[in-house]
Amino acid sequence: MSGISPLDLLSDLVADARKAGAEAADAVLIDSASLSVGLRLGALERLERAESGDVGLRVLIGRRQAFVSSSDRSKAALAELVERAVAMARAIPEDPYCGLADPADLARDFPDLDVCDPDEPAAETLIDMVRAAEDAARAVSGVTNSEGAEAGWGRSGVAIVASNGFSHAYAVTSSSLSVSVLAGTSAQGMERDYDYSSAVFLADLREAEEIGHEAGRRAVRRLGARKVATRQVPVIFDPRVARGLLSSLAGAINGAGVARGTSFLKDKLGEAIFARGVRVVDDPHRRRGLRSRPCDGEGIATRTRAIVEDGVLTSWLLDLRSARQLGMRSTGHASRGTSSPPSPSASNFYLEAGPVTPAEMIHDISEGFYITDLSGQGVNGVTGDYSRGASGFWIKGGELAFPVNEVTVAGNLKDMFLNLTPASDLVLRHGIDAPTLRIDGLMVAGR
Repeated sequence: MSGISPLDLLSDLVADARKAGAEAADAVLIDSASLSVGLRLGALERLERAESGDVGLRVLIGRRQAFVSSSDRSKAALAELVERAVAMARAIPEDPYCGLADPADLARDFPDLDVCDPDEPAAETLIDMVRAAEDAARAVSGVTNSEGAEAGWGRSGVAIVASNGFSHAYAVTSSSLSVSVLAGTSAQGMERDYDYSSAVFLADLREAEEIGHEAGRRAVRRLGARKVATRQVPVIFDPRVARGLLSSLAGAINGAGVARGTSFLKDKLGEAIFARGVRVVDDPHRRRGLRSRPCDGEGIATRTRAIVEDGVLTSWLLDLRSARQLGMRSTGHASRGTSSPPSPSASNFYLEAGPVTPAEMIHDISEGFYITDLSGQGVNGVTGDYSRGASGFWIKGGELAFPVNEVTVAGNLKDMFLNLTPASDLVLRHGIDAPTLRIDGLMVAGR
């Protein structure tokens, strides 16, 4: 069916599903293209370009729904798609919470979010970037080897049409550049570190030389790392790892988990989960935001929300299904692919900056731990228990004293959130962001 627009193709598909017996239906089309390069020790190791396209159809008959997807857009394939979807919907068990959005809740105005870079970069452009990044990293004194540099670009076009009257299409792009190097020797010990940048527009990436130099500097300053004795101390989370705590929060307030009763925050709506003054924002309308979107995956209008206001949890992240389970309204957080039901997810999610600088935050710590890297997946979303491998720097007398590795940081996220203090250095770079964070009283387990 070449030559037909995505919205027209989906409109015909939804109409055909209705004719075949579906009481309601929606369809999603996603076309993607990507370009990636990888280089190590000056030699090009990977150059790939890929394109893909997929069409997904959801049909509803009563309280039954079925999903079918296909990469074949021929007339015969789409007819078979409709036939299979309707047959499946008649056979599967009922879901009392499924259904399309009420037309009154659909997005009507779509803000210009500037989330699509109109120009695809040439492969040579990405190759020049990775070469410059790796060269800058290897030029740092003490760097002895490289794990390589990578750059990528991607574009996705999304179209959604539903029988409730919703119809919209938009496109998003992303670009990235990263480099990872090793410092030291086998005799003295070796350390690895990295740096990276990601953005909607290629031109908004940090300079390749800056990324490379920072990766090299980080690796070298980790040389001579050692364990410390087990103790309970104030812990500082560098912004690079602090955003992981925000990811844990986003998971804990995901409506699907809350409805199942599998979140450690399931009973905390309307209660203080952070200290007073702490504010967490979800902003789907940030211009050139990596997770910005003009509407959610079910056509619901999106808006900026203070998820945490003055320390109090004010909202879950809800799609239609989880909202119905909880007796609430969708918050416009549905995301979806072509072959599975919508599910809630955060957009541009960040913890607002506090009043003190990172240096001021560290200044009064006689002994503590500054974390620059975390490993392992030791976060229990049901209980909030937190235990992860960590490396970074020991703090003595308010200053970074020496590098530390092979330790574990442990606590419980409910207590960690309540005792969290944000610094003033928030930079919105990744889609989920946080400033430097201080949490007192965490257990650091070493020797």
